[in-house]
Amino acid sequence: MSGTDTARRLVEATQELLWERGYVGTSPRAIQQRAGAGQGSMYHHFGGKPDLARAAVRRSAAQVREAADAVLAREGSARERVRAYLEREREVLRGCRVGGLAQDPDVVADPELRAPLAETFAWLRGRLAGVLEEGRAGGEFGPGLDTAGTAAAIVAVVQGGYVLARSAGEPGPFHEAADGLLALLDAHAARATPAS
Repeated sequence: MSGTDTARRLVEATQELLWERGYVGTSPRAIQQRAGAGQGSMYHHFGGKPDLARAAVRRSAAQVREAADAVLAREGSARERVRAYLEREREVLRGCRVGGLAQDPDVVADPELRAPLAETFAWLRGRLAGVLEEGRAGGEFGPGLDTAGTAAAIVAVVQGGYVLARSAGEPGPFHEAADGLLALLDAHAARATPAS
C-alpha cells in the first residue's frame, strides 16, 4: 500500500466520521480504525486531527461542488437543470456533508474549517443564480425574477429539507419542500410565457 493510498484512506475515513459524528465525535483512534491505518501513518501524513479534518472538509466541499456542477452543467433549459439538481439522488436522511458541518459548533469556530463551507455555499448560490439568469435571459422566467435571491432560496430549501427529513425520520419532507420550490419556479415560468 502506497503512502498516497494511506493518506487518501485517512481523509476518506475522516470525511465519513465527520459526517456521522461531528468534529468532537471523530477521534484519531476512530479515524485510524476506519482507515485501517496505524497511528504512525496518520502522523506521518498529517500533523494531527485538526490537519486531517481540514483536508477532509476541503475534500467534502469539493465533492459537493462537483456533484452539483455535474447536474447544473447538463444540456437543457434552466428549469430542467434546476429540477435535476433538486431531484438528484441524495442520502437525504444523512443530510448534507457540508450543511451538517456548518451546524457543528467546533467546525464553525475554526476559520480554516469553516472557510470551505462558506466558499461552497457561495459557489452554489452563484452557480444556481447563473443558471437562473440564463433562463431569465432566454425568456423562461419573467424579468422580475430575482436570480440571486431565488438561488439562495434553492440552497436554503435543500438544506432545510434535509433537516425536516432527518427530524421526521423519512425523506418525504425533503421531497415535499423541493416540489414546493419547483411549483414556485413553474409559476414564474408561466408568468414569463406570453399570452396567445
